[in-house]
Amino acid sequence: MTVPSRPTHIDTMRERNLALVLGEVARHQPVTRARLAELTGLTKTTVATQVAILEELRLTTSSGPVRAGSRGRPGAPISLASGPVAGLGLEVNGHYLAACVLDLTGAVLLSETLEGDNRGRPPNDTVDALADLARGITGQAARQGLEVVGTQVALPGVLVDDRVNAPNLGWKAVRARQLLAGALPSQPLGVGVDNEANLGALGELWYGSGQGAGSYLYLSGETGIGAGIVVDGELFRGAHGAAGELGHVVVDPQGPPCACGGRGCLEQVAGLDAVLNAAAVPDPAQSAQPAEAKVAELVRRLEDRDPDACRAVEAAGRGLAVALVGAVNLLDPDTVVLGGLHARLAPWLIPTIEEAVARSGNTLRGRTPALRPSSLATQSAVRGAAGAVIARILADPLSLS
Repeated sequence: MTVPSRPTHIDTMRERNLALVLGEVARHQPVTRARLAELTGLTKTTVATQVAILEELRLTTSSGPVRAGSRGRPGAPISLASGPVAGLGLEVNGHYLAACVLDLTGAVLLSETLEGDNRGRPPNDTVDALADLARGITGQAARQGLEVVGTQVALPGVLVDDRVNAPNLGWKAVRARQLLAGALPSQPLGVGVDNEANLGALGELWYGSGQGAGSYLYLSGETGIGAGIVVDGELFRGAHGAAGELGHVVVDPQGPPCACGGRGCLEQVAGLDAVLNAAAVPDPAQSAQPAEAKVAELVRRLEDRDPDACRAVEAAGRGLAVALVGAVNLLDPDTVVLGGLHARLAPWLIPTIEEAVARSGNTLRGRTPALRPSSLATQSAVRGAAGAVIARILADPLSLS
């Protein structure tokens, strides 16, 4: 995963050196102490001291020996420890709750999804259910000898002054961090909260289709639609942390009303519920069948060229194209990554979007951004959430001491 090239927020030289060595291990593993000295500019003695501390913190491990070059004594390579230190990602979605445990290497150790309709559910009830899921998966982790040291939660809304507005959940100015911190298990790094599209974009950057994608726009396609913006390997949040609310870009001024108070927003055309309804696949809230089964049914109908399904997805593609044309002209990304529902529908959506984006100003830019489906599908946000905990450890390893 991407780690900071130089720690900038750590006060003491010892902390700086420790984060510096751990970052180079993450980038170049397996790597010898001699090579770490070259990469960091530290003396071999200093590197040896930092590696000893990192091993005591259970963040790195030595194995070997291997030969660092063609001559000389073989050196024992240093790698990130695959356990026992782990991070927990949680996600609240309109149709499910999800949990994921990652180790420092980014390996998925445990993963669980709980289907259910969270739209309009009281925030306390949703948080209680999420806490039950978290306790269950951290208990499983403990039985496997793992220690979950921190939690990050992905929420489908805008965070303003520590309050969350999530229209599709029915949340308005909910103190989510406070609710979550009181309900979730106590951990050394505590609980963080972020927008699900931002964390989805980071999940793709670290583990998915964002790797090698340059600067890109990630679209989360669920009940709502959000966008995470990655520029030169860094997440762009905007002046107030609310960048990327693409789902509330108006694509049809005469369209249906939206929960945000507007009308004709993108998610009313291309969001999960809108597409399922237009395709005459029953709304998940009106059926005992899980949302995932509904999406599978929609894909089956598309493969069979069902007229309602094809019209619904064509309309979604046109709506996405309208919103993306503006975003592409404004941001000039190298790539657009389609996540969630849109990743599943990519074979039908991408041709419509590509045609519209190419017509919109390709002659001015000289190129059209590549469109690609997420390789993580519905797991982007929860993987990114767990990865955010890992990133905090890599940036400040002494936070665990």
